Amino acid sequence: MPEIRPLQAHDLPVVADMFQRELRRQRTPAPPSLAGYLKRLYLDATNSDVGSPSLVHIGDNGNVSGFVGVTSMPMRFADIRLSASICGSLMVNADQRNDLAGARLLKAFLAGPQDISFSETASDVTAHMWMTLRGSILMKYSLDWVKIIRPASFVVAAAKAKVPLAGLATPLARLADAGLGLYRNGDFSRWFGANAATSQTGRYTLADIDEEGFSSLIGQFTSKFPVHPAWDDALLRRIMSDASTKQDFGGTVRCTVSARTSAIIGAFMYFGDAGDIGHVLQVLALPGQAGAVIDCLIAHAAAAGLAGIRGRTQPALLEAMLGRRIFFFNVNSTVVHARDPELVRQFQAGNGFFNGLVGEHRSRIFGDRFD
Repeated sequence: MPEIRPLQAHDLPVVADMFQRELRRQRTPAPPSLAGYLKRLYLDATNSDVGSPSLVHIGDNGNVSGFVGVTSMPMRFADIRLSASICGSLMVNADQRNDLAGARLLKAFLAGPQDISFSETASDVTAHMWMTLRGSILMKYSLDWVKIIRPASFVVAAAKAKVPLAGLATPLARLADAGLGLYRNGDFSRWFGANAATSQTGRYTLADIDEEGFSSLIGQFTSKFPVHPAWDDALLRRIMSDASTKQDFGGTVRCTVSARTSAIIGAFMYFGDAGDIGHVLQVLALPGQAGAVIDCLIAHAAAAGLAGIRGRTQPALLEAMLGRRIFFFNVNSTVVHARDPELVRQFQAGNGFFNGLVGEHRSRIFGDRFD
């Protein structure tokens, strides 16, 4: 009979190979460093008092045939302390996908002791399973966004991610963008480039900060949400350490945005190198200041030579983004499940802080190397 049980250390080599095949789309064996990181992420950092453990599905042959990675996070709603579990990669071996292993894993995860469960990487199939088990899709948290800064370079950078030889066209793309820059006016300049954003940033000061400095700011921005993470120092240090290295995405950028009074009104963190498409992990902004922070982010990326930037929406930022010629699309959905319907309503109203550092994309699994 199939069995579902918590992940154990001796499962890690098999789970790492599954990650290598199913998530990273590589045919080579998983390097030992990947199994080591999965141990750190899913075993060493797990607090059984906070939420569900990671789970494996054992097939009839006694072998691991499926896996769901789970990280725990304490949260707070008003004066109530909550246990939250973030459902990461839900994977099943290709030859087992028709035997309900994925559904069994998800059902077992949602039956755990946590007060609230999330995922930000639910495919259409997985999202349907969540809804069947009384979960909800959070539409305002489920959109990816893109701001194109240098159109020709953006096309080449996007193509290069699929066909590396496309990078040979980079010099031509730079020349094309330089030519287009001479004619940026009207609708073209509003949709592409950073002219509009740059013209709005003169009243603000940007300053680079390190990992510790960014960590020290997070609480003052996240605590303004009715439902927010209740990180302790040790957990926040571990999260920031994981989130600060993504070699496939480029160099790490962290900046504060300050008004003329020197008061910090926001901050942002992204990864990217000149000519590439930057990946924005987190944007923080005080109420009413989201537009200014987004303009500063776009202007900073443009000055750094990026072809464009992309990230994941949060309701608190969505309204400001709508007026800045940003493209939106859906790749995976953010989903939530809770026994208390009020918690679900809070997130449906955009009152919860999720995605970015509170989610799966902060881990090294997304964007880092394990060579």
